[in-house]
Amino acid sequence: MSEQDFYEVEPTKEAADASEEAKEEEFEQICYLCRRPERIAGKMIRIPNHICICQDCMQKTFDTMNNPNFPMGDLAGMGRMPNISMINLSDLQGFAPQKQKIRKKKKEEKVEPAIDISAIPAPHKIKASLDEYIVGQEHAKKVMSVAVYNHYKRVSSDDKDGVEIEKSNMLMVGPTGSGKTYMVKTLARLLDVPLAITDATSLTEAGYIGDDIESVVSKLLAAAENDVERAEHGIIFIDEIDKIAKKRNANQRDVSGESVQQGMLKLLEGAEVEVPVGASSKNAMVPMVTVNTRDILFICGGAFPDLEEIIKERLNKEASIGFKADLKDKYDQEENLLMKVLVEDVRKYGMIPEFLGRLPILFSLEALTEDMLVRVLAEPKNAIIKQYQKLLAMDEVKLEFEEAALHAIAVRAKEKKVGARALRAILEEFMLDIMYEIPKDDDIGMVTITRDYIEGTGGPVITMRQGIMHGS
Repeated sequence: MSEQDFYEVEPTKEAADASEEAKEEEFEQICYLCRRPERIAGKMIRIPNHICICQDCMQKTFDTMNNPNFPMGDLAGMGRMPNISMINLSDLQGFAPQKQKIRKKKKEEKVEPAIDISAIPAPHKIKASLDEYIVGQEHAKKVMSVAVYNHYKRVSSDDKDGVEIEKSNMLMVGPTGSGKTYMVKTLARLLDVPLAITDATSLTEAGYIGDDIESVVSKLLAAAENDVERAEHGIIFIDEIDKIAKKRNANQRDVSGESVQQGMLKLLEGAEVEVPVGASSKNAMVPMVTVNTRDILFICGGAFPDLEEIIKERLNKEASIGFKADLKDKYDQEENLLMKVLVEDVRKYGMIPEFLGRLPILFSLEALTEDMLVRVLAEPKNAIIKQYQKLLAMDEVKLEFEEAALHAIAVRAKEKKVGARALRAILEEFMLDIMYEIPKDDDIGMVTITRDYIEGTGGPVITMRQGIMHGS
């Protein structure tokens, strides 16, 4: 290497080091022993392998070693040293908390408002954006749009006039495959706020096997890239909330039901909780950080199987007295019985009153009809059919579906009783051979999926490129 080449490479290395140092400046150091961040523990003492120890822990270590009762053994004779083993710092390299870093708090945070309300779209705009991705569910989209808009107005407002706006946490009830999770995902993407989706089935009372209740906040912190300020204005969606309903005839301690509901009360209301950074469980090797849940929006959703029976029982009781009483089986064939849900029905299902009181907005999603399933196939921005059309377009093949074929797919999906989830499974089954065969023949120009193909009485219509050219 010439002298000129050497001098050309050197500034690049310095620039890389400066960039690395600038990145490190964004994060706080964490004490390897007590796991406290620098702003709490004070200046850190750095030792090899990127390990930092606060002055308190270092002093405690020296004090312990200077203690006359410290079991050093017979040092003079270099005899046995009980309970002491030599520590090789290089062995600690794998444990150094490289990924468990906490961002430093920004100095200007006190001047700027946490959320710019002008950046949050109005309810009608939120709903219009949801309409592009979600078919039907007009009432649910309207309720969610207003609740989210009011929540972020609450975050950006002050209480100097003595008026403090309450949180608008939501409880979504809807049959499986009706779009509960998808609606929340779409909403978070539109608002560009951190979103954590967790499952209530894994939650247990603290101290038992499973995730403790604070782990839902830890997931939100991870979604916000360990930025506490951003996480404190995020959204937490707890799915399968019906699985923590009170057990009706349990003689033992209900560690995954009523106890979890009681443990979640403080989170829903708003409290400061200590959560681990970069891990789902608390242990000595993980740094802890305090997150305030006061401005975190909680959305709970669940299918609540058998809730229809409770609603039916209430409706029959209301309309079974007098000469004009309704027939007992009047509501048996009603598909959207969940739309008539009241708080008392959910309470009877097994959700405790204190828990429901912290979820003031209760709304239901409709069961998907055949026509809605047809629209789900073709209308949304990322509809399943559009995804397959894009895949085949990469092979320069056009994909078309007859209207009758769409209805045939919807009928099959309805029979499976798992909502829109069935559509993908059915299409995967019918598109498998097509996706396999088409790359073999470069002359194929268009494939049309017919009703006969879906019903198993015929096949898809294949049009060759010359045919397309001739037809045009």
